[in-house]
Amino acid sequence: MNMRKLVVLTFVSLDGVMQAPGGKGEDPSGGFEYEGWSFPYFDDIMGNEMGKQMGQPFDLLLGRKTYDIFAGYWPGQAADHPINRAVKYVITHRPVVTVWKETIPLQGDAVAEIRRLKEQDGPMLQVHGSSNLIQTLLKYDLVDELWLKIYPLTLGKGKKLFGAGTIPAAFSLMESYATPGGVIIANYKRDGEIKTGSF
Repeated sequence: MNMRKLVVLTFVSLDGVMQAPGGKGEDPSGGFEYEGWSFPYFDDIMGNEMGKQMGQPFDLLLGRKTYDIFAGYWPGQAADHPINRAVKYVITHRPVVTVWKETIPLQGDAVAEIRRLKEQDGPMLQVHGSSNLIQTLLKYDLVDELWLKIYPLTLGKGKKLFGAGTIPAAFSLMESYATPGGVIIANYKRDGEIKTGSF
């Protein structure tokens, strides 16, 4: 049986911070004052890469905070945008009241629900933002691929991509290149156990 691939798409600083790359008001929690840190590096190459990654069939898997941020913005955008066309699965402990079409709340055992989703027929599951959810995905080895945009700056504080949920795991590099602004696009797939040795 073919399982649905689960892909984490993340903007991340050199010191591993993924919090609020998009703009002011996105997520100032914890006193984070650098919201929108990815914006100065956006260019046509980055736009083309995002278009390629989101130009294939996908559904979204989101944590509740990211879902609420997205639901406050995307329903007012073009209906044919890939994010608006995708089915939105949201991991939540609270009721979801929204006008955003194709929203499916997942309540109860999040890990069991995600495993069930992966076993269904359908397009890949893309995870955007959702730093808390990513910790659960990493902890239970549910991530098949990491599509990273690594920015040439350090932020010193903020929510980390590889935080409390990180387990030992090996990945192999599928593709990488750098934009003129110094952002490294690097796509990895899960690749078994860590191998050790000595010189």
